[in-house]
Amino acid sequence: MTAFETGRKAEQVAAGFLVYKGCDIIAQNWRTRWCEIDIIAKRDGVVYFCEVKYRAHSRQGRGLDYITPQKIRQMHFAAELWMATNTWSGNVELCAIEVSGKDFRVTDVTKDIY
Repeated sequence: MTAFETGRKAEQVAAGFLVYKGCDIIAQNWRTRWCEIDIIAKRDGVVYFCEVKYRAHSRQGRGLDYITPQKIRQMHFAAELWMATNTWSGNVELCAIEVSGKDFRVTDVTKDIY
C-alpha cells in the first residue's frame, strides 16, 4: 500500500468513527490552493475540523504528537477559510483523530466529540 493509500484508508476509518458517533460528514479532503482539512463533520450544530494522523506502530511516536502549534495555526486558517466560503458563523471545534496499527483502528481523539 502506498503512503497515499494508507492516508486515505486512515481518513476513511476516522470518518466511519465520526459517523458511528453521530456526526454527518460534510467533506473529506477539502482543499484550496492554501490549505486542506482532512474531515469536516457536523453534529448537534457544531462543525468539527478534523486532522487525521496515522502511525503503523508506536516506535514512530503517537500520531497526536505531530499536532504541533504550527499545525494548529494551519488548521485555524483552514477552518476560517471554510467558514467564510460556506458562510458558517455557528460553533466550530478543531480536533485530531489518531488511527494506529496495521488494522487501522482509532486510538485517540483530541476533543470530546462523542
